[in-house]
Amino acid sequence: MIQGLLRWLDDRTGCQAFLREALYEHVPGGSRWRYVWGSTLVFAFVVQTITGLILWAAYSPSSNSAWESVYYIQNEMQGGFWLRGIHHFMAQAMVVLLALHLVQVVWDGAYKAPREVNLWLGLILMQIVLGLSLTGYLLPWDQKGYWATRVATNLMGLVPFVGKSLQDVVVGGKEYGHHTVTRFFALHAGILPALLVFFLVMHIAVFRRHGICAKQPIKRPDQTFWPDQVLKDGVACLAVLAVVLGLNWYFNGADLGAPADGAREYFARPEWYFLYLFQFLKLFEGMGETGELLGAIVIPGAVMGFLFLMPFVGRVRVGHYFNVAFLICVLFGVGVLTFLARWEDQHNVAYQNAVWEGEQNAKLAKKLATYGIPPEGMKLALRNNARALALRTLTETCLRCHTYVDENGHGWNLVETPPEKVGDRPSGGPSAPNLYNFGRRAWVEGLLNKEKIAGDHYFGRTPIKNRDGGMVKYITGTPEDPGFSATYKPEDIPKIAAALAAEGGFQTEDKEPIAAGRALLQNSSGCAMCHEFHGDGSLIGTAPNLTGWGSREWIAGMISNPSHQNYYGHLSANEQTMPAFSASARSANKVPLHPEVIKALAEWLRGEW
Repeated sequence: MIQGLLRWLDDRTGCQAFLREALYEHVPGGSRWRYVWGSTLVFAFVVQTITGLILWAAYSPSSNSAWESVYYIQNEMQGGFWLRGIHHFMAQAMVVLLALHLVQVVWDGAYKAPREVNLWLGLILMQIVLGLSLTGYLLPWDQKGYWATRVATNLMGLVPFVGKSLQDVVVGGKEYGHHTVTRFFALHAGILPALLVFFLVMHIAVFRRHGICAKQPIKRPDQTFWPDQVLKDGVACLAVLAVVLGLNWYFNGADLGAPADGAREYFARPEWYFLYLFQFLKLFEGMGETGELLGAIVIPGAVMGFLFLMPFVGRVRVGHYFNVAFLICVLFGVGVLTFLARWEDQHNVAYQNAVWEGEQNAKLAKKLATYGIPPEGMKLALRNNARALALRTLTETCLRCHTYVDENGHGWNLVETPPEKVGDRPSGGPSAPNLYNFGRRAWVEGLLNKEKIAGDHYFGRTPIKNRDGGMVKYITGTPEDPGFSATYKPEDIPKIAAALAAEGGFQTEDKEPIAAGRALLQNSSGCAMCHEFHGDGSLIGTAPNLTGWGSREWIAGMISNPSHQNYYGHLSANEQTMPAFSASARSANKVPLHPEVIKALAEWLRGEW
C-alpha cells in the first residue's frame, strides 16, 4: 500500500527523480570537510527562520512594548530563554560561517569562470545577512541597540545625494521611536528574509549547474553527495548547534539591557562583528564629514567592490594569489581593529562608567518587571525610580572619586586619573576611600592596620590623609609618637571592628567581642578622645560620630551633609572635598538629590539591593 502511494506521488510530482538529482550529485575528488561551510550556513538560516517565527508570535514591535515583550520571552515564556538565545548566538555564528565560506571559496579558486555569478550572489547574500544582524540588534529596544542603531543610521545619512532621505525612510522620520521599531522589524522579519531566500535559491541553482570546484590535481576517487558529503555536513551542523547552545549557556542567554531611553545617552558600541568599522572610523577623526564618508562609505565600498572584481583579477597570471593575499590581509586587518577596539574600551573610564551603569540599570529594570510592568512601559518607570537615579549619581559623581574594588582587584575602579592637580588633590589615583565592604568588620580591620591605612584604600588622596593629628598618623605612629599602638593591643583590633560592624547591623553574633570592642571604643585616651560613641568622647566634633556608624541612617546623613558636626564638620573648606547631596545642607558645594535617592544610595553601599 505504501509503495503504491509513493508511486502515485512520484507519478504526480516526479519527487523521486528530484531526490536522486539532489542527493547523488557528483563530488570530484570525494567528500571533504572544507565543503561543509555552505551547508552549515543553510542550516543556520533554517534555524533562524524557525526560531524567528516563534519569537515573532510573542514579540510586540512598539516603542512602548518591544522591551517588555522581549523581557517576557526571556524570563516568562516557556522555553523562551533558549529560543531567544539560539536566535541571538546563531546570528553571530552565521557571520563567522560566512567568513569561513568566503575564505574556502577564494582559496579553492571557486570564484573563477564559469562561477563568477555565484560569487556575486554569495557576496549579496553576505550583505543581506549583515543587514539582518544590524536590524535585529535594535528590536529588543534596549539602550545598547537603540544608541548603536542611531550611530549606524547617522552613517547612512553620509551617502551622497540620497543619504538623508534614505535615513528618514529607514528611521521612519526625523525622530527615533515607534516608527523606527516597526520599520526595522519589517526589514528584519519580512523584506530581508525574502531577499535572502530569493538570492539563496539562485545561489544554490547556479552552484548545482557548475558543481563543486575541486582543487587540481585530483588525487582521490570521486564520490556522491549522499551519503559521504551529507555525513560530514550533518556532523558540522550538529557542531554549530552545539557551539550555539554552549554559548547560550555560558553567557546565560542573550543579553537584554535597560529599556531604550533617548533622554539618557549611552556610549554605543556595535556588535563585535561591526567593531572593526567603528575602530576604523577613528582613523579619520578630525576630518569632519569628509573623513566619516571615507571611513564609513568610500573605503569599505571599495573593498567590497574589489571582492566583486576578483573573478577578473584571477584571470591574470598571479591574480589568484593576489586575491588570496588580499582577503587574508582584509581579515587580518578586521581582527586587529576589533582587538584594538576592545582594548581601548577596557581602558576607557568613561565607557566603563557607562557599561557599569547600564548593567546595573538592566538588573534594576528586570527586578522591577518581576513586580509587574506598568501600562506606560518600563522606560518611564525606570527613569523615575529612586534606585535608577542613585545609579546615575554613582557613576556621574560618587565613583569619579571613590572606588569599589575587592581584595582581588575586582569591582568598579572608574576613577579618572586627574591631570597635575585637581584643587588640593594630587594626581594619580582615587581621591576618596574605597567603598567596597564599607561598614563591615573586614573594612574596619583594614582601617586599623598601619600598612593598609597608609595606602589609597581608605583615605585615597584626600587632603586630610596626611593631616597632623589625623587618623592616618594616629594609626601608623612612630616610636616617638606611637599613637594607636600605645593605646591598644593587636588583639584589640578584631574586637573594635566587631563593635563598629554591629553599629551598622552587620555583626550580630559574637556578643563578647562586641561588648569588649564597645568598651575599647569608649576609652577616653583612645577612640573616644576624638570620636563620640554613645555619648562618650572628650573632644566631640573633631572626628565623625561613631554611634550608629555604617547604618543606613548614618550613611544617608553622611551623603546628605558631610560637613555636619556628626561627620566632617571639623574640616576646613579646603579639606572638605565631598559635596553635600541634601537640598537643605548649608554648603556651597552641593548636588541636591531627593531623600529617596539618598536612601537608595545608602542601601546600595550596604549591599541591600
